[in-house]
Amino acid sequence: MATLQTQVRAQDVAGGHFDTVIIGSGFGSGFFLHEALKHARSGRVLVLEWGEIRSHSDQWEDGRQSHIAPGSTYDNAGPRPWNFTIGFGGGTNCWFAQTPRFHPSDFQLHTRYGAGRDWPFTYADLEPFYCEAEDVMSISGDEEMARVLPRSRPFPQPPHHPSAPDALLKRARPDLHFVMPTARARQATETRTACCANHRCSLCPVDAKFTANNGLMDVFQNPRVSVCPGAEVTHLNTAAGAVRSVRFKSGGKEYTVHGDLFVLGANAIHSPAILLRSGIDQGPVGKGLHEAYGVEVEVMLDGVDNFGGSTITTGLDYGAYDGAFRGKSGSALLYFENRWKFGFRPEPGKWRQTLPIVIVAEDLPNDDDAVVLGADGGAKVVGGEPGAYALAGAERAFAQLPSILAALPVERIERRLVRPTESHLQGSLRMGNEAGASVVDAQQVHHTLRNLVVVGSSVFPTCSASNPSLTVGAMSIRSARSVLA
Repeated sequence: MATLQTQVRAQDVAGGHFDTVIIGSGFGSGFFLHEALKHARSGRVLVLEWGEIRSHSDQWEDGRQSHIAPGSTYDNAGPRPWNFTIGFGGGTNCWFAQTPRFHPSDFQLHTRYGAGRDWPFTYADLEPFYCEAEDVMSISGDEEMARVLPRSRPFPQPPHHPSAPDALLKRARPDLHFVMPTARARQATETRTACCANHRCSLCPVDAKFTANNGLMDVFQNPRVSVCPGAEVTHLNTAAGAVRSVRFKSGGKEYTVHGDLFVLGANAIHSPAILLRSGIDQGPVGKGLHEAYGVEVEVMLDGVDNFGGSTITTGLDYGAYDGAFRGKSGSALLYFENRWKFGFRPEPGKWRQTLPIVIVAEDLPNDDDAVVLGADGGAKVVGGEPGAYALAGAERAFAQLPSILAALPVERIERRLVRPTESHLQGSLRMGNEAGASVVDAQQVHHTLRNLVVVGSSVFPTCSASNPSLTVGAMSIRSARSVLA
């Protein structure tokens, strides 16, 4: 197991007091800390991480990011396998580093289409922070995406090379088809090599994708920070309307640390479980756990070879994303793959003439899909079936494929499989302006306990068809700046 210069043991901090206590070390926590250290008010910071600190070489040696299987940390009473990483860096380890922004309409779903909920801020409010998060991760991107997702400054890196099908569609659909923005480096940085399109992004062999290990170590190694691994937070202790201390287990023993500001960034299953165990149940705590719905499709081509791009997912198409249909069916984003997920075609001369596409459809959160406490006090997930809104969105997008792909020589389109999970759990501690209908406010501060900040995708009021990690990073920077200014 790797170590940090700032690493501490549980017994070293037990009973101590820190200005800021952060629970978890994934996207939400890491980007909050990145911004917090710019402000003197953050003071001395303690990061409590349930899992181990493992370097890229540690992970590569035994082929996994963590020794803690996610399914072993909660009881799942539903059909969906919720996927996440318990360990230093959290989801920065296992993600595939796809970084599209959310669409402006995602933040105003109810106002525009009468479905779901509005977010307590707009795309325009978040846009400057998107730029900052993109800079931290050295995002490679297609400047033409500004036609759909307005931006105030260029991407830090140029886009990846598109595949031949992507190039044809980009010419035919310049307002809707774009090269995928990614945190898989197009050009080498000081800490990351360039993506080599080896298609093993969950554990990148060449360390090209952004992770905490190669992109946030200056933050976690800051002299004001102490990182305590192997610390499973169980309770937040409150008094006089504020959080006063955290209880956690380590090595079979229980410890307590005190603080002034507390940042909860476990994940959308374990963050609500911590609150419920602590008796902090104001608002819909644990309710509305959800994620997007994915369907795999394979397109057989006639005369155009695929698999010539410079990264694993080369294109995005917004042709099925936004419109009045969102009143009844979810938006859908089409991801164009640069890997032979279903094998080469057997016909001579057509081995590469196949195009895998993933349809990712937005779903509406349902309060019956929830995190509750089991008989042993541990996290338990109930529900989790995709809703009719998501199913309708995926079907509508599938029906649109012939027109979306009209610029390609398509022989036939085959539906392959439903993806068991998108690995993007979210929504169990949603934000909003009204305390009774939400858990945290627009700055991600708890409505009642004003020294408690919740970070990560657990605060999302609705689902997007876009990957959530960039949005989490941007929101965490925004939250930290507001709370600590």
